[in-house]
Amino acid sequence: MSDDINVIATSRSVFGKGASRRLRRDNLVPAILYGADQEPQAIQLKHNEVIKHLENEAFYSQLLQLSVDGGEPVRTLLKDVQRHPYKQQILHLDFVRVVAGAELQVSVPLHFINEDICVGVKNQGGNISHTENEVLVACRPRDIPENIEVDMAALAVGESVTLSNLTMPEGVRLVDLHEAGDDSDRQVASVNAPRVEAEPTDDDAAAPEADAPADDAE
Repeated sequence: MSDDINVIATSRSVFGKGASRRLRRDNLVPAILYGADQEPQAIQLKHNEVIKHLENEAFYSQLLQLSVDGGEPVRTLLKDVQRHPYKQQILHLDFVRVVAGAELQVSVPLHFINEDICVGVKNQGGNISHTENEVLVACRPRDIPENIEVDMAALAVGESVTLSNLTMPEGVRLVDLHEAGDDSDRQVASVNAPRVEAEPTDDDAAAPEADAPADDAE
């Protein structure tokens, strides 16, 4: 687990769509902090700091130390990010409080390694396809992994990696694999055969060209 990330916020006393639009014009991001059987707390963060945080992959899955109005930091996780459909603008953030020692569920990114030396790519001309980029895990806060590595080195063309092939750190389990039933062992990556373009046949070469349209009679 990586070091906790420090996040600074201030209390928010204005609500509603109009108030949120005014906050955004002032380069602030409205947000909510909830969970741990406490009342939800409306907060706001500086937009430029949020953008910088979101560039860090760990911000989406690791523990955050969220300080509101300079108070004692609260351990939280980022639960949701609302983005503008076409502007580089963050519209809203959701944070959930974390209870020490209590199991939680969090999405963790997959890191695909050794793709450059993958047998199916290097020796057989195949190509790699990712069908999942993250997985949902359950663990205690202190055991949250920064990522789950997927080693692609030994895969040949036609082979794949499924959830059950992933190596999980101690104290961490895959939610989908253990709680979603017998059909939950889905594929996360595969090595596909190279595309082969069909070569032209003799019949194609011998096919007569269409007659050019005759000139209109004067």
